[in-house]
Amino acid sequence: MTDSPETATARQGSAAEVFWVFLKLGLTSFGGPIAHLGYFRAELVARRKWIDEAGFADIVALCQFLPGPASSQVGFAMGLLRAGKAGALAAFLAFTLPSALAMLAFAYGADLFGGPVGGSVIAGLKVVAVAIVAQAVWGMARTLCPDRERATIALAAAIFAIAMAGAFGQVAAIAIGAVAGLIWCRGETAATSGRLSFGISRRVGLASLALFVVLLIDLPGMAASGNWPALALFDAFYRSGALVFGGGHVVLPLLEAETVRTGWVSADAFLAGYGAAQAVPGPLFTFAAYLGAVLQPMPNGVSGAALALAAIFLPGFLLLIGVLPFWDGLRGNGGAQALMRGANAAVVGILGAALYDPVFISAVVGPSSFALALTCLVLLMAWRAPPWLVVLVGALGGVVLGL
Repeated sequence: MTDSPETATARQGSAAEVFWVFLKLGLTSFGGPIAHLGYFRAELVARRKWIDEAGFADIVALCQFLPGPASSQVGFAMGLLRAGKAGALAAFLAFTLPSALAMLAFAYGADLFGGPVGGSVIAGLKVVAVAIVAQAVWGMARTLCPDRERATIALAAAIFAIAMAGAFGQVAAIAIGAVAGLIWCRGETAATSGRLSFGISRRVGLASLALFVVLLIDLPGMAASGNWPALALFDAFYRSGALVFGGGHVVLPLLEAETVRTGWVSADAFLAGYGAAQAVPGPLFTFAAYLGAVLQPMPNGVSGAALALAAIFLPGFLLLIGVLPFWDGLRGNGGAQALMRGANAAVVGILGAALYDPVFISAVVGPSSFALALTCLVLLMAWRAPPWLVVLVGALGGVVLGL
């Protein structure tokens, strides 16, 4: 593929145009990151001709290779390509704001669910989370663990994450999975084609990667060295965003380790918010807005939501900017591909462990709630029902079971 205007550094639009296009996508893109990419392709490739098919495939391949929210990273890259740095910021804000505001509203409305009916709705939303996570584990396992080597890595990661509960166990499982991938998953190097050029110099890329690493290493120590609740919040959500391989649902166990196990958020509030997040369009990472608003230590509310959102999205964008100048050489490297195969398999195991604890054991408390979970799962997987409809069924089912 040549360095054409569709795939290189040509700026053909304005930040305002990018904002309105991505606001429409942010209001209508239901169904998770894979579905988001389908919406992006239909709007930006087929309808508006911002980029050709090969160029869009290059961007998707890059964002799926990196940790972070893949659909938001693709949107950021498309905004950068269309209108430069202002376009990248406009794409992120427009795609993120609708779901972030919805989750913030749910956080402020949580007190309305204090009565018997409200408690039943919360119980139903927790059951919905069981079905959503089970579907994610199944779909990711089929894609990321297609052979016995990667299935074994996933199993070992699940056992490791259960035995060493918390953020450290999850990070260690991913690291061990990556090393195992280098040993077991080299195989045949996937073919690559095309070229990406976004006008980002290697110096800027290296600076972005350096900032990513410095924040990842230094923030925990800085947060622990003094009484800085805002810094501790930023550190927790930054580390969660930095370690999300393989899809938005993987953020669930990472955030659970950082907020529930530390006592910042109750398990019930966490799962209710996660269930509600399935009913809104846009990136699942906006679940962070809900958590930032409801957590107990200050800052919380609107300021906590804004800080949590900024922290969880920042590492993915730093990595994207850092890798863009080097992507063409990196993506054809067999060792890098093997490392990612192992890391992605480990992520499946971690999410599988989270499906059991805290999701299943917190939500399924008897035969009735188990039957409701199975109903939601069949609606998702067999009937292909949209997530918002399954959320509605789960909430209503919780009320019926409560009565």
